Amino acid sequence: FPVTILCTAKSRVKKSTKEISMRRNNTPYFIKYIYKTINAWYVRRFIAPQFDSLGTIPEIAHPRSLVIFGRNIHLGKFAQIICSSDNKVRFTTWPGKTTHAEIIVGDYCLISPGTRISAAKSIRIGDNCMLAANVYISDSDWHGIYNRIRPFRCTKPVILENNVWLGESVIVNKGVTIGENSVIGAGSVVTKSIPANVVAAGNPARVIKSINPNRRRLS
Repeated sequence: FPVTILCTAKSRVKKSTKEISMRRNNTPYFIKYIYKTINAWYVRRFIAPQFDSLGTIPEIAHPRSLVIFGRNIHLGKFAQIICSSDNKVRFTTWPGKTTHAEIIVGDYCLISPGTRISAAKSIRIGDNCMLAANVYISDSDWHGIYNRIRPFRCTKPVILENNVWLGESVIVNKGVTIGENSVIGAGSVVTKSIPANVVAAGNPARVIKSINPNRRRLS
């Protein structure tokens, strides 16, 4: 009797799991097509002109939730930006006395909801980089410790080389370079540069594992 109950429970769990995995969006195709067409038009008409250079028209989910402020913001080819109404993606550059700050994002990059990239000098992101949800990258402390009314004094460029992957809620601070192919674990705070081909995690982030650069990898 107990075995029968256990088998029945297992079969129900399997059935429930199967139903969940097979669940799909039942919105009619023509509605999806209309939405996609309007979305693409909105990106071309209102979003693309805000970038100083653009490789191709990016794929943007909920583009009205993408906030772009400032000049010298450049986006490479085939970018995919995922926004949501309650978790906006923000690109921000602040003007200095002599030059404007810059944000340069390479080709084939993925930017997830809640990502904030704020530059007072320079933030450069290479090709094939992945930024998970709620990542924050900043090249400045924005205010000094003793003089807190004059911003932009404590600024150093940030560089993410090709194939860098930042996990959810990672914070990258000023003056940091993250080497090619490296992965930063979720919730980490990167205060110092990270070499290529490693996994780093923690607060502050430290190297915890090496990555074999010769192993086949899909980007």
